[in-house]
Amino acid sequence: MGTLFLSFELFSALPAAMLLILASSKTSVLLIVKAQSFYHVIFMFLIVILKNNQAIFSDMLVVFLWHSCSITSLSAAVVVNGKVCKNPMMAKPEDFFFSGLDKPGNTSNPLGSMVTAVNVQQIPGLNTLGISLARVDFAPWGVNPPHTHPRGTEILVVLEGSLYVGFVTSNPENRLFTKKLYKGDVFVFPQGLIHFQQNIGEEDAVAIAALSSQNPGVITIANAVFGAKPPISDDLLAKAFQVDKKVIDELQFVKLFRYCISGITLLIFNSFAFMLASILSAAVVVNGKV
Repeated sequence: MGTLFLSFELFSALPAAMLLILASSKTSVLLIVKAQSFYHVIFMFLIVILKNNQAIFSDMLVVFLWHSCSITSLSAAVVVNGKVCKNPMMAKPEDFFFSGLDKPGNTSNPLGSMVTAVNVQQIPGLNTLGISLARVDFAPWGVNPPHTHPRGTEILVVLEGSLYVGFVTSNPENRLFTKKLYKGDVFVFPQGLIHFQQNIGEEDAVAIAALSSQNPGVITIANAVFGAKPPISDDLLAKAFQVDKKVIDELQFVKLFRYCISGITLLIFNSFAFMLASILSAAVVVNGKV
């Protein structure tokens, strides 16, 4: 039994009679599909359906090759996963490159942790590829607070230090899975479940997390519940958490206060940087000389 290799262009150009001959023969067909348009995708699905129903080919292998989020025309902007696909002729190595993951993140913050994400925001070439990663730095006793990734499962490996990690299953069990991790240990956080990490050592800790999406997203529980803009009703939250409304008001005030302080600090820093740049760029003339 021989094998016939067909490209999409050649296959689609074959007359119906030739298809019937192939169908009745003992020839295996390897179909190479380079999908560059919506119609190519539809064609691929039809072939798979026909194969499964054994209506045409008794032995066909479809190899579906989708160009990494590319478009065939500069004037036809295609948006996939919220990102505009780039013309493949304009792609460059920098679209698949990121530098700086060797540098520790700044953990001088109330949480004592810093996440350096490397996803489609930093590497455009990741779009449609379903993978990303992040470096997580921890100060002693620093915490990466309870959060979820709505679009990806996470697998984390500890490079330095020791961590206490865990996740909580969904309702109604809400079962807590926890583990102490040390250098070289690996732990998995299933997609969408609330999870956390905390440094339980006196030294800095470092971990690398890989995620099953180019844009997994992150929802930090405290920020979403108590830092929503506009804020969620304190009456509603008080009833949901079964606490006094004053507790909710205080939590919402703290989140708002920190948000305002961060904004003011950034404004002051940018103003100072602008003034410094203006001073350095100003020409100073002494005795007629610059």
